[in-house]
Amino acid sequence: MDRAPGLSVRLKLTLSYAGFLMLAGALLLAVVWVFLLRYVPDGVLFTGRFIPNRSDLLRAFAPKAAATLAFLLAFGLAGGWLLAGRMLAPLARITGATRTAATGSLSHRIQLEGRQDEFRELADAFDTMLARLEAQIAEQQRFAANASHELRTPLAVTQTLLDVARNDPNRDNGELVDRLHVVNSRAIDLTEALLLLSRADQRSFARDHVDLSLIAEDATETLLPLAEQRGITIETSGEITGTIGSHALLLQMATNLVHNAIVHNLPERGSVWVTTSVHPDHVELTVENTGEKLTPQLAATLAEPFQRGTARIRTGQAGVGLGLAIVKSIAQAHDGTLSLTPRPSGGLCVTVRLPARSDD
Repeated sequence: MDRAPGLSVRLKLTLSYAGFLMLAGALLLAVVWVFLLRYVPDGVLFTGRFIPNRSDLLRAFAPKAAATLAFLLAFGLAGGWLLAGRMLAPLARITGATRTAATGSLSHRIQLEGRQDEFRELADAFDTMLARLEAQIAEQQRFAANASHELRTPLAVTQTLLDVARNDPNRDNGELVDRLHVVNSRAIDLTEALLLLSRADQRSFARDHVDLSLIAEDATETLLPLAEQRGITIETSGEITGTIGSHALLLQMATNLVHNAIVHNLPERGSVWVTTSVHPDHVELTVENTGEKLTPQLAATLAEPFQRGTARIRTGQAGVGLGLAIVKSIAQAHDGTLSLTPRPSGGLCVTVRLPARSDD
């Protein structure tokens, strides 16, 4: 925004210091003058001169008062300029860091020295903001690169299949159509997952009173045929867990968790446990499953977009690598948290904590 040029803050502070000093000096001289008029008799010495009456006292006092005010003005301007410069030095560093960040360089930090005060609080807050922005931009860049790679794969496969069909017109098209259908379905699923992830990140949804336990039951019933097909048992338990949020997004979150627990499980006789619980300030949805043993380092990366455990089962039902990333995004959009903990006997324990609904 273009603004008209104005006085600098340093000059304004300098004039303020000098003006205050002049005012204080004028008040002090006025007090001295009143004292001389009231308590000093005629015929006394004043600054080395004999003053016969009070009119002569005024003529003797006025030049001294003017000289004193002139000295205070010069001293106030010089001292105020130096003091203002010293006080505003941290602000100059913050301004420089802001301009550096505006050019796209987010790695610079102010790191203001000294004890805690208002300027240092501002500098520390600015450093924290830069660190978060740098981390978010790096995450977005990784996400964009991964998303481009994931979207490119089905398109490349489709192009290959079409080239083969064009070069071999006598080939049976039934198999080609089936493979194209599978590839196209995967591309659609990936696109819908990306849109859902973007919607959750933007928090563009209405909030209503919901029961997380009912949402978990709905997700479990929907995926029960898939669990039975894989020979996996699902157990649900818990109590009414009231919270505030989007029913559709929370249902998607629970569905992703249960689906993830079913798909990434033992080849046979696996188990999934879905529980809800209420705490003083939050509610919890916990989904546990049996499976291969995971290290804490690997578990910590599973909520990142397009991250899949190398030792986990991957089939046609394994999804597009955004299941837990969507869960994390939905939880954060509802001011909640997501934690992933490997089970000692194998598998994963996923816990979502959301703010509890206050009963008004």
